[in-house]
Amino acid sequence: MSKHLIDVTVNGTPQSMEVPARRMLSDFLRDDLHLTGTKRGCETGTCGACSVLLDGEVVKSCLSLAVQANGSCITTVEGLSQGEALHPLQESFMQCGGLQCGYCTPGFLMASCAMLARNPNPTVDEVRHGLNGNLCRCTGYTQIVESVLTAAEKMRGN
Repeated sequence: MSKHLIDVTVNGTPQSMEVPARRMLSDFLRDDLHLTGTKRGCETGTCGACSVLLDGEVVKSCLSLAVQANGSCITTVEGLSQGEALHPLQESFMQCGGLQCGYCTPGFLMASCAMLARNPNPTVDEVRHGLNGNLCRCTGYTQIVESVLTAAEKMRGN
C-alpha cells in the first residue's frame, strides 16, 4: 500500500505523518491524531457531522483524502476553545439548547464558525442557508439557529 508524507497544521499544531493514499481525512483526524470530536456519521457527506475547516473553508472530512490536506491548516471542534475558555458558539449551543444528543454538534459548530467568519451579522434565513448540509435528528433546528444568532451577537460584542 502506497504511503505519502503529509504536513498539516491541526488546531495550530504542526503535524507530519505518513498516511496511506486512500486514508480519509476523518480517519486521519480521529484515528491517527485522536481528535474524536470529528464524528463519522453517514460517511457519504450528507449529514455534516464530520465537518472541519480546511484553510477556513468547511469540508466534509469523510469525503476528503488526508493527502489532499497536505500543506493546509485544519481546524476541528477541539480547536475552537482557547484552553478552558469555550468559543462563543460552544457557549451559545449550551445556553440555547442547540445540542441534544450532541452527535451532530461538532459539524454544526464548524459550519457556523465558517459562516460567521464570512457574515458576522446573519439573518435567520442566512443562518438556515449557511447550515444547509448539516443534519440533526433531535432539535428541529430552531435552537441551533438561535444558538448561532446568539453567538453572532456575542462575537460582535453586543
